[in-house]
Amino acid sequence: MKRRTLAKEVADQGRVWINGHVAKASSDVKIGDELTIQFGQKRVTVKVTSVKETVKKEEAAEMYELVREERTAPDPDQGGV
Repeated sequence: MKRRTLAKEVADQGRVWINGHVAKASSDVKIGDELTIQFGQKRVTVKVTSVKETVKKEEAAEMYELVREERTAPDPDQGGV
């Protein structure tokens, strides 16, 4: 599955927040924004440090800094995933 397709699915499921607000796949992201993403039983929050129109996969990690990473309780609506 391509990264954009996966990112859109995650956003459409309500598992992405920008500055505390639920994000849509079409949401704009700017430098300084805090993104929170729910991955199964893990929630990761990062701060955007750079925004580029196109970027290589190897360079993506240079565009944010980790704020926090936490384990969360299983979501019964997600089947514990």
